[in-house]
Amino acid sequence: MVSERSLAVLHAIVGDYVSSNEPVGSKAIVERHSFGVSAATIRNDMALLEEDELIAQPHTSSGRVPTDKGYRLYVDTLARIRPLSSAQRSAIERFLGESSDLDDVMARTVRLLSQLTNQVAVAQYPSLRRTVVRHIDLVALGEDRVLSVLILGSGVVEQQVALLPASRVTEAWVHGLRQRIAEAAVGSDVETAAHAVARLDEDLPNWSQPDEADLVKRVLAVVLGQLQANRNDRIAVAGAANLSRPGGEFAGSLPVVLEAIEEQVTLLRLFGELAHDDREVSASIGRENEAYGLSETSIIASKYEDGIAISKLGVLGPLRMDYAGNIATVRAVARYLNRFLGEER
Repeated sequence: MVSERSLAVLHAIVGDYVSSNEPVGSKAIVERHSFGVSAATIRNDMALLEEDELIAQPHTSSGRVPTDKGYRLYVDTLARIRPLSSAQRSAIERFLGESSDLDDVMARTVRLLSQLTNQVAVAQYPSLRRTVVRHIDLVALGEDRVLSVLILGSGVVEQQVALLPASRVTEAWVHGLRQRIAEAAVGSDVETAAHAVARLDEDLPNWSQPDEADLVKRVLAVVLGQLQANRNDRIAVAGAANLSRPGGEFAGSLPVVLEAIEEQVTLLRLFGELAHDDREVSASIGRENEAYGLSETSIIASKYEDGIAISKLGVLGPLRMDYAGNIATVRAVARYLNRFLGEER
């Protein structure tokens, strides 16, 4: 059982080490913090922390640095997360509020998180499975091309062209097909709408002219592809360059970390595990990430909702990071996304 003062010493060591990237000694703690005890007493507390494997001595005659276990206890015992200033909150709201659509929201979110934390920022796209189809439009772009425009309740706009070789598309034909597809799909959620469009394709002989069947199939295939696009397994990432900044923290594991970011599957699995945590902001530290090949990293993650489903966002970086500041930033951005996407629905 760590005593109250020993825990305070651990917090001091973590704070000083994060700031200086230098092992922390008892004399420095006495000089920088108001414990009201001697350096010898602090050394005793540090010896107890070392026995509990919460701090370690990297070199003989050096100070101490936190271990994975020490960082974990530090994060778990943060009494209060320092809120962002009103200026910081306003900057977040202003920057994200200028977004034009969901893709822009996600790109701005990770860029902002990366800039505020100096870490790699990751945000999972919200699930669109239960999002309502707001509008479907078909636009003739000539005699052999039709543009399909899909607009969802979340603000997502998808556009794709259907190529209709050797055809003579007319406005009347496009209008009739658009009306039939819209009647089947608009107002339903994405999953239901996809099933409805698939049924239109299956029942094609019952409502389409035989000489038009191939053309209609091509258009329905494009619309169905737009509806079935699985964006729940898509993430936005920014700030990978932060991993290679001077004084690199990852030794020989940097290629592994970069590969995990590039492949994205590992990050999705890891963030998925963190989603089961009941806390507003979760942390996975060091060896806790060993199963994913990321034992030299820490991840701070939170959840946000689009009114229908829960998705994750957060930051990935080295063990030596500003946990308190990063937790506050991730929490603030997640709260804003909750509000912003809720208003967009």
